[in-house]
Amino acid sequence: MSADPTAFPNRETVADKLGALGEADKAYLGLLMENAQQDENLLEGLDLYLNRAAAARFLNALKLEKLGEWLGSAAPARLQIRLMETARSSRHAAYGAFRTGLTRSGGLDRAYPKA
Repeated sequence: MSADPTAFPNRETVADKLGALGEADKAYLGLLMENAQQDENLLEGLDLYLNRAAAARFLNALKLEKLGEWLGSAAPARLQIRLMETARSSRHAAYGAFRTGLTRSGGLDRAYPKA
C-alpha cells in the first residue's frame, strides 16, 4: 500500500479548519504551510472555504478579513502571490473581504519588497 502523503488533508478538512480558526486550527494550518508539498491542498481548501462563504445566506465579512490577515501574516513568502491570486479570483464580496485582510497584513510586501 503506497499512499500519497501529499493528499492527506483533503480540501474539506482544510476548509473546516479555516472556518473554525481556533488556536488548534491555527497550529494545524501552520504545520501545513511549513511543507511546500501541501500548498495545493491548502489552496484548494481555501478556495472551497471562500466558495462556501460566497454561497452562504449571511456574509461574515469581519471573519473573512481576520482570516486574510492571519493567513497573510502566517504564510511563507512562497504562498503570498498565490493567496493574492485566490483573493482576486472573484468579484464577490466574500473574496473582497478576504482580500482586504490579506492586503492589511502586508504579507505580500514583506515577501516581495518594493525595489
